[in-house]
Amino acid sequence: MQQKPTKRRSAADQDKIIVAALRDAGRPVSAYELIDQVKGTGVTAPPTVYRALQRLIDDGLAHRLESLNAFVACNHPHHANKAVFAICDACGAVTEFDSASAIKALQTWAKGAEFQVRSMTLELRGKCKACAAAGSAAG
Repeated sequence: MQQKPTKRRSAADQDKIIVAALRDAGRPVSAYELIDQVKGTGVTAPPTVYRALQRLIDDGLAHRLESLNAFVACNHPHHANKAVFAICDACGAVTEFDSASAIKALQTWAKGAEFQVRSMTLELRGKCKACAAAGSAAG
């Protein structure tokens, strides 16, 4: 029995599939969770997914959350590889927000130190408002 040839997707098509999966997830996901999510589309090889994720990061459409070893779709694509996230340790909620003053302060420091910034992702870890309130109510 002959195997049906698999359809090769262009990098642009792969990127569209991966960014749509990130948006649909609505939470940080690992590359392997993405593979499980998109396996029906023919995108199944880890190197393919990692290359797509890197292109999306480079294009400002996704971010890697280092502390979670996970990826999220960008909610503010205008900030060009500069993002700030608040990550709740209790419920796992992740909120992306703009903080021009924090970014500017770090850029000013980098300029003074003659440090060339390639990208900047700030991660605030703690408890979101709801989890902090729930903890206060329980205490």
